[in-house]
Amino acid sequence: MSKISHAEYIRQETVTGTVPMTMKERQYSFWDLFLATSGFSIATWCYTQGAYVAQYLSFKQMLINIFCFNIIWILIECVPVFFAVRYGIDLWIWLRSVLGKKGVAIFATVISMANFGWYAVDSQLFASSMINLFSGFGITLSGSFWKPALGVFCVIIGTVIALGGPDVIKWVNRFLVTALLIVGAVVVIICFTAVPLPEMLKVQPDTSLYDSALGRFMLSAEGNVAFAFSWSTQALVMPRLAKSEKSGYWATSLAYGVVAPFFVAAGGVMAIAMFVRAGYYESDPTVMLSTLAGPGFALLSLLMVAFANIGTQGTGSYVNCMIVKSGLPKVSYKLLVILAAVYVSALTVWGWVMDNFGSFISMAAQIQGPIIGMTVVDYLIVKKRKISLKSLYGIDNHKAYEFTHGFNLVGLGCIVIAFVTNILFVYNPLTVEIKSPVFMILTGSGYTAVAGGLLYWLASLTPLKKYMLRDRDELEIV
Repeated sequence: MSKISHAEYIRQETVTGTVPMTMKERQYSFWDLFLATSGFSIATWCYTQGAYVAQYLSFKQMLINIFCFNIIWILIECVPVFFAVRYGIDLWIWLRSVLGKKGVAIFATVISMANFGWYAVDSQLFASSMINLFSGFGITLSGSFWKPALGVFCVIIGTVIALGGPDVIKWVNRFLVTALLIVGAVVVIICFTAVPLPEMLKVQPDTSLYDSALGRFMLSAEGNVAFAFSWSTQALVMPRLAKSEKSGYWATSLAYGVVAPFFVAAGGVMAIAMFVRAGYYESDPTVMLSTLAGPGFALLSLLMVAFANIGTQGTGSYVNCMIVKSGLPKVSYKLLVILAAVYVSALTVWGWVMDNFGSFISMAAQIQGPIIGMTVVDYLIVKKRKISLKSLYGIDNHKAYEFTHGFNLVGLGCIVIAFVTNILFVYNPLTVEIKSPVFMILTGSGYTAVAGGLLYWLASLTPLKKYMLRDRDELEIV
């Protein structure tokens, strides 16, 4: 760091961030990565997810559903963190060997556009938080004007953080995450203080979602699996900054598999407490805190929750723009961040994602699921943890990952088959229709991951293996 200017450091980490990082360039310890990743994961959409699940399950079922499905899938989908750290590259660089370079360009852009929907939710929750914060001081802001305006303001400030690169993100999250973890713990205490546990245990779940308890449990599980999958294509960008494989894996897994579900559970507990206290479920944490905690602590919590969303905007913009840059390396990082700001601002003003939260996260997971399955199988079984860096970057005219005009037809075929069979025969997230008993075991999102991985493995047992492993002759062992 001392040998180069700050501007040059930012350029290396962001504008040329798709280049493999050497160990000397790694800046993140376990705690740096854990705090940055936690700050990314614990925005107030966790409370929204918790409130969504809380409506349809009993108190105990809710906690089991949230923690079990998140932890299990996160531990699996974070396995490729090892290659992210070992090779100093992110998921989307590796995926050039699974989808082809042009395939990555398309899917990286499509999935990032879907991921940015989360940041529209994030900015809308920021706006609600600020409106409620001003209300606490007796100042009424018109929702029709101030909600979109404050939401766009959140996007703009997050964009400024993203333009600063990972070093700025690291220091912002060191402060915010520490404060938010304290607030999250206090929130849970407040809920149990405001509403006795026996009263929350008596709350009966809403049965309108499905006509059986198992169906409601697995539909809620679908939400949690989709929530876990939402990190997958973003989770393997920042670990390349880690100093060791072990710290990279555990920092990422604990942040997404434990810290984020804790805040989801806190949102669920608050939603149930609100139902007991006010007779209705609420997903906006600022409203819940105001009702349950009283004006004093509520104002402090509202302020912390509100500004946490700005940190999440910054981290999310950096991560997703790096994903797009993996597929479109010649496009300026700065330009991508600015375009992302315009796109997220438009989604924020539109409001569709927030109004269709359950369908949105599930639909996005149907595309991410097969990629998760293929990535794990490719890393552990097919390529056996070895890859050609020369072909990944086209060095010395190595083109093993060009496949068919830039597309790996096997990988793309696995995605299409898993996606279509799920929609037609297992689960349709748009209509919330369960079509097969398979859903009661895997959920729809889980099915796409298993199907994608299984299909990719089966393909490697056929003559297609030669097509899939065109890099073996030029293999570099790093």
